Amino acid sequence: MSIQSIGLPPSVASYIQAVSLRESDRLQHLRQAAAEHPLGHMQIAPEQGQFIGLLLQLMGAKRVLEIGVFMGYSALAIAQSLPPEGRLIACEINTEYAAIAQQHWQKAGVANQIDLRLAPALETLDDLLATGQAETFDFVLIDADKRNYGEYFERSLQLVRSGGVIAIDNVLWSGRVADPSTQDNRTKRMRQFNETLHHDPRVQLTLVPIGDGLTLARKTTL
Repeated sequence: MSIQSIGLPPSVASYIQAVSLRESDRLQHLRQAAAEHPLGHMQIAPEQGQFIGLLLQLMGAKRVLEIGVFMGYSALAIAQSLPPEGRLIACEINTEYAAIAQQHWQKAGVANQIDLRLAPALETLDDLLATGQAETFDFVLIDADKRNYGEYFERSLQLVRSGGVIAIDNVLWSGRVADPSTQDNRTKRMRQFNETLHHDPRVQLTLVPIGDGLTLARKTTL
């Protein structure tokens, strides 16, 4: 929902990227392509992709699940942060976006590390659970349709290992969640999701004000 971190003046956002961003050439090309797309605002901020990549490396993550691909920037950032044996299962329903993403993954040389599942994400998650893949993932990124965030989170909690991390994007919803006068259904659903996670004893929790807000939930126990 945001191509730069929420609430930052443009000058500060540009400075942060100037002194900290280390994008690969392929990530830069993909970001430029997304900027020219009518829905390019759906792309994550580049500093957010880099943050996720660093987190994966700190965790030593090898098995990652992404729910919502769009044009493939976050998936590419993830794949480039994994070891050679690392694998990403990427869930997407839109064939147009998936085709764009696959082109960039191929050019970046990471397509063999990404298992793209073209289907409704809930179907893919249920299939993973049905085939005995519970507690096998190190990290999950949720960045898809917001009405299903609760369902995605519950299934992700089953799929991620103890000590693994679930990252949920857009939790600040362009700041609307903090505005009591905003009462549309999508904003109310996001508020309720945030409140539910706040009181969930199964995870350790922090909300990072990067991009459009990124919640990190570390699984403790079921």
